[in-house]
Amino acid sequence: MLGSLAAVAFGLVVLIFASDRLVASAVRVTKAFGVSAVLIGALVVGLGTSLPELLVSAIAAGDGQLDVAMANVIGSNTTNVTLVLGSAAVLAPVYSSMAVLRREGALMLGAVVALAIILADGQMSRLEGLVLLGGMAVSLWLLIRWSADHGPSELLAVDEVEELVDSHRKPSVEIVIGLVSLVATVYGANVLLDGALDLGERLGLSATFLGVMLGIGTSLPELATAVAAARRSAPDLVVGNVLGSNLFNSLAVAGTAGLVGPAVLTDVGALELWFMIGAVVLAGVFARTGKLERWEAAVLLGVFVAFTIVSY
Repeated sequence: MLGSLAAVAFGLVVLIFASDRLVASAVRVTKAFGVSAVLIGALVVGLGTSLPELLVSAIAAGDGQLDVAMANVIGSNTTNVTLVLGSAAVLAPVYSSMAVLRREGALMLGAVVALAIILADGQMSRLEGLVLLGGMAVSLWLLIRWSADHGPSELLAVDEVEELVDSHRKPSVEIVIGLVSLVATVYGANVLLDGALDLGERLGLSATFLGVMLGIGTSLPELATAVAAARRSAPDLVVGNVLGSNLFNSLAVAGTAGLVGPAVLTDVGALELWFMIGAVVLAGVFARTGKLERWEAAVLLGVFVAFTIVSY
């Protein structure tokens, strides 16, 4: 028990410091190359911090526990648009352009709905897994193509962020530092997650609930980087983080799990799927004005609490 508590504390410390450094590097690279902050957030931060979900789901599916793998994906998607986005918006209002919401946001919603449709019959085949992975390849192509329409975000021109941009390090060095920070972020999340899951097992929690908790736990890198981005006044990175992570979860993570261990689902039902879709739609409705207010963030956090209670 004490060892698990120590793992939770250590993982949390690593997670906070590494994620903060990751955001700093992402901002500097964005400014140096004139690349869209949304693309950096979606591809580098969003996809990178989704590696825990990929590993957990692939291992679970390979062990014949597709329910745990899918509960992990559903829990992570729901957590990203409620806890992650809500926590960031509580610290500072989150802004995003309507172009981003209409294209990248719609793409993410389509991925979530596609996953729900595939899981609606209570099973996943290898063919369906391949379809999702194909959708991920198309989505990456679209994100890269659309990024040409985004200039460097004016929302990043804030005093606190300008201090980051004044770094004398070369962009190549900053990329290396960012990648190391990304690895450290994922490592810290895994240590924290292992400790938390051990505590959960000692309390006798069900496999399905542990699967949802895995989803919440593996979203800790997204939560940490989103909070760090909000603190550094980089809202486009927050949006890109959430969009990229949910896109990756719904297509790449779920697709890989289906390819590795296709099976019939016995525990994941319609309620969890509807909760996931509802949370994504609600976040989209709140963001339709291009700005997520603190009271809207509070509602999203309330939805997260409700999801956790329902999952139990």
